[in-house]
Amino acid sequence: MLRLALLLNYYIANMKRIFSAFALVCTVLVSSKSMAQYESVVMEGEVGISAGAAHYFGDLNTRARFNRLKPAVGLFFRKQFNNYVGLRIAGHFAQLGYSDMYNDHNEFQKRRNLSFNTNVFEIALQGDFNFFRFIPGDPYHRFTPYVTLGIGVFSYDPYAYLRGQKISLRELGTEGQGNPAYPDRKPYSSMGICMPFGVGAKYALNDRMNIGVEIAHRFTNTDYVDDVSKTYVGIDRFPAGEDGQLSVAQLMQDRSYETGERIGIEGRQRGLPNQKDQYLIAEITFSLNLTSYRCPTAN
Repeated sequence: MLRLALLLNYYIANMKRIFSAFALVCTVLVSSKSMAQYESVVMEGEVGISAGAAHYFGDLNTRARFNRLKPAVGLFFRKQFNNYVGLRIAGHFAQLGYSDMYNDHNEFQKRRNLSFNTNVFEIALQGDFNFFRFIPGDPYHRFTPYVTLGIGVFSYDPYAYLRGQKISLRELGTEGQGNPAYPDRKPYSSMGICMPFGVGAKYALNDRMNIGVEIAHRFTNTDYVDDVSKTYVGIDRFPAGEDGQLSVAQLMQDRSYETGERIGIEGRQRGLPNQKDQYLIAEITFSLNLTSYRCPTAN
């Protein structure tokens, strides 16, 4: 009886080991099957929309203050080459604007009294680089921060208001653009080049939809987004209006008369020519995944 009991204990102990090993193998097989299922779904890319706010930095906002956010919306398509690298083409519409009157810290800028607004239409090609593997539908790889870097073109046309009337500033040549007395100052283009650089994060809600946030700064090749760059050319360089009245160009090139004596004498600093204008877009994104199916390998 003692021997029988020992044999039974031996077989029970071995059966426990066998069952434990079997359970472990099943778990590994199920996990492998799940991973094979996730890896068999290939993420080809995303198509999405975005909405947020834009802000301008330049000759009227020299201290990079975030106090005049304006709306921005966008569309994008991202081609995903693997779980880490993608190439995006994105279009944005944004509004930018600022005024010297917002600069309480700078008496000269308040006296200068210039302002502008502009609509920006931008299209850019950007590379996106994920920090983590991003596999929508996989609970272990559904979130990643990323960096983005690219190049694009944008259109702009600064304007301001005079007695309630919208005035296009580029056509006036407020700093002598197109004036024979300043042959080196050509009319500036309404198109510019921008270089977006930023960071973001995205999260897969499921295998079809993602949400995210992104903040990207735009460096540009122009100093005329705000129509301010070099020096005053003086009121006499502009043709007078009818009946000897000041013309729109004379009134818009130097608006210090609204805050006191005119300061816009010829040769006096009006802007900062060595610093190009910049803008930033912060946005929330929503995208749909474009996927294909790849048969998992036998191993």
